[in-house]
Amino acid sequence: MTAISRVALLIVLAVAAAAAVLAGAAIWTAGANGLSARTAPTTVERFLARAARRWAVPRAARGAVNPIVFSPGVWAESRAHFADHCASCHANDSSGRTEVGQNLYPRAPDMRLADTQNLTDGELYWIIENGIRLTGMPAWGSGDGNDMDTWKLVHFIRRLRDLNPGELKIMQGLNPRSPAEFKEEQDDQRFLAGKTPDESTPHAHHHD
Repeated sequence: MTAISRVALLIVLAVAAAAAVLAGAAIWTAGANGLSARTAPTTVERFLARAARRWAVPRAARGAVNPIVFSPGVWAESRAHFADHCASCHANDSSGRTEVGQNLYPRAPDMRLADTQNLTDGELYWIIENGIRLTGMPAWGSGDGNDMDTWKLVHFIRRLRDLNPGELKIMQGLNPRSPAEFKEEQDDQRFLAGKTPDESTPHAHHHD
């Protein structure tokens, strides 16, 4: 066996050993804590999740270039799209601090941080379009590389630090409302109009 072959073999064995240790740690964690989503992911699980995310994106997709030229219009459209489609899990500021986002396993990430910002535009696009298996991130697009709304969202993610209080306020008004929130808003409007909630529905007239 040549020196090069021995080095290659040692590298393969080292990688295999590291993978075995990580897999063993993950199995032990699952055995100790079960499959509950209540506990926070361990360091090992977070490492494996980030590595799996990186490996899951096809190499050709990583280098994709955003075909959308950034503009104030694109900025406004991407904010509105994110508020309506993504903020329920990720929060308007992309901190992940929502009831849904913090109860996912793994937790919705703070996309302002390096773990997300260090991804290429192509990786961000691919993740939005195709989702990530075994997480709460679904596939939103058709899966091809030509969804312009998705590319606009990539611009939004790149500029999260630029969000100002006024823009966040506008986004809040675009967030989906639950039935309870919608009813509360209707009741508030009726109150301001001098009505009571019971006056919202016309009373049926009974004839003897």
